[in-house]
Amino acid sequence: MKIFNIIFCLLFIFSAALQYNDPDPYVWIPIYMYGAVFCWLAAKNKYYPAAYLTGVAVFTLYAIYKFVEKNGVWDWVTEHNAENIAATMKASTPWIEDTREFFGLAILIAVLLIDYFYAKRKIAIKR
Repeated sequence: MKIFNIIFCLLFIFSAALQYNDPDPYVWIPIYMYGAVFCWLAAKNKYYPAAYLTGVAVFTLYAIYKFVEKNGVWDWVTEHNAENIAATMKASTPWIEDTREFFGLAILIAVLLIDYFYAKRKIAIKR
């Protein structure tokens, strides 16, 4: 788990750094840094299950919004035939930007859930 968390900590820091030129860096830098901080702490064998669940709850609500909003994931699939979202680094259309943001949230949610279940198992073993 230590290597897993170090890798994702670095990936989340890198993702946060890429948000510098984003239209809304004040939203995305803290989101990615939240994941980075808790991955770093988990790599140091410090687990915070309540913080993982808080992040999962908030990011899931935001991901649902990104899925259903105009130009969200649903529009990307139904209106734009799941156009390639990785063709270029620059998001030339709003549905590409929103779809990428959705998948960023999905990765964050998955990592926080993995750490949550690992922490819960580790706590149960100690008892």
